[in-house]
Parts: sequence; C-alpha cells; structure tokens
Amino acid sequence: MKSRISSKICLFPHKSVPKKLVNLLIAKSILETVFVGTIAVLVYVKLFPPTFHGWGEAVVEARAISGWVVNNAKPWDHVEVQLFVDGRFMGTQVAQLSRPDVVAAGWAKDEWHGYSFFIGNLATGSHEAKVYALHRSGNRYTLQMLGDPIPFEVDDNWTRR
Repeated sequence: MKSRISSKICLFPHKSVPKKLVNLLIAKSILETVFVGTIAVLVYVKLFPPTFHGWGEAVVEARAISGWVVNNAKPWDHVEVQLFVDGRFMGTQVAQLSRPDVVAAGWAKDEWHGYSFFIGNLATGSHEAKVYALHRSGNRYTLQMLGDPIPFEVDDNWTRR
C-alpha cells in the first residue's frame, strides 16, 4: 500500500486554533521583549551613567595629564578621576581646579571641574594615558573613560603625538 504524502504545509493543523489566539501570543511576545529591553537599559544607565563628560591632554610644559570632567546629572558636584598610563594605575584626585574655558563652552555651571596629574617618573618612549571618572552607586564602583586615550612620548622634552 502506497502512502500519499501531501505537498501542502499547514501552519494550523487544527481548525480549532483561532487566529485571535495566535495574534495575542505574538503581541505578548513583543511586549515581553520590550519589557526586558527596558529593564536592561535602566540597569545599564544606573550602573554606567552616561552623564560624565570630559577631556584630557598631555601638557608638555608641565609634564602632566590635565583636563576637565563634569557630571551632567549633578553639575555642581566634583567628580573623582583616576589616571592610568600604559594600563598602570598612576593616581586619583577630585576634579576641582579652575577651568573657565569649560564654563565658556557651556559644559559646566561653574569653573571648578579641572584636574592635573603630574607625571614624573616614566621611561623614555611612547606612552598612552587614559583618564576615568569614578562613579559610586551604593557599594559598587564603575569607571567611565573620559574622551579618547592620550598618546604622548617621553624624552628630554615631552612631546604629544
């Protein structure tokens, strides 16, 4: 006895499954996806706030890495910053030096958001500095890099690349 295989594909083998139920299940899946996505964004913003803005540069004359940082969520607060050179921790400080240029550019409400790290004992050659804003949330700490990495070279007279 030959068996006949139908070439038709039926998505709904049972006529008792109403289209309304299928539509409701699809809508439920979409709402769950939106809900989970919203929770993920809220957690990310809480742990890694995108409110820090700043910039740094190598100041050849002072043999320092200097710059500014502002927390847009709390513009009057002074932000704690950390410096890493070639991946090594170099120091931490609160950004509270005068930077009237930051106010003039519209980034801050007051001028007291500058920082400057003196870098004295580095080997001759190329280096890369990174400055991070330190964010505290309860017992948790996160770092957000400010601006771009700062390439510089150390010789008798520092140079910027």
